[in-house]
Amino acid sequence: MTPLYGLILAGGASRRMGTDKAALDYHGKPQLQAAFEVLTPVVEQCFVSVRPGQTSDPLRSSFPQIVDTVDVDGPAAGLLSAHRAYPDVAWLVLACDLPMLDRGTLDTLIAARDGEHVAVSYRSEHDGLPEPLCAIWEPEALERLEKQVAGGRICPRKLLINSPTKLLEPHSRGALDNINTPEEREDVARRLKDLPGGPMIRLTLEYFAQLRELAGTREQSLETSFATVGPLYEELREKYAFPFEASKLRVAINGDFAPWTQTLKDGDHIVFIPPVTGG
Repeated sequence: MTPLYGLILAGGASRRMGTDKAALDYHGKPQLQAAFEVLTPVVEQCFVSVRPGQTSDPLRSSFPQIVDTVDVDGPAAGLLSAHRAYPDVAWLVLACDLPMLDRGTLDTLIAARDGEHVAVSYRSEHDGLPEPLCAIWEPEALERLEKQVAGGRICPRKLLINSPTKLLEPHSRGALDNINTPEEREDVARRLKDLPGGPMIRLTLEYFAQLRELAGTREQSLETSFATVGPLYEELREKYAFPFEASKLRVAINGDFAPWTQTLKDGDHIVFIPPVTGG
């Protein structure tokens, strides 16, 4: 497989919303930052796609940028500019206005790469067509898009429709809903508030010894609605068949030993420490 880079499209004018969509706050931070944080762990490098006039914008200037060099309207400008900057990599492309996006949606997309299709995309929940702005574009797909744009057709979705694209069923309901208007913003704010257990927070988990072997990784990033680490561990224990009860483990949060009832916060780093064997 070619290397996989990440690209967040943040060059839109947000005319229908009436305010900058990248700066909207759904998770206690600007949406562009939330998108960057969910995408960065699953790609080798991550960039924000901007128009030339946005490079010094206070929000966008804090991220690695790829500036549009292709003079066309819409997301094709960002896609092709990224391809010209790094022609030998694949791109996991996201719109910046997906506040319901979850890590599982990205993991499933990446796991579907097979070397046979030029792109991997989800089927839209609304019309069944490919979703081009949460998709993996292999170099061949972007070469095809460049030829299509040169012929006057700038729609990325049409390229995916007319190419060997691997289409997946949606991983999570509503995860790919674009939020473009104030009415949609109010609706998604209600949906996020009504998620079981309250708002989602993102955590980094670290495993050692047998836990690491069973989980298949030393470090993992995930979103959860659990307020404390105890029920989170029980969910992981069931998922990975961990043999230890919580009472047999120690847990550290942000470098300090902590009780299982300690309240979790967005960005916490959690380490599960299994019993030590031997003398």
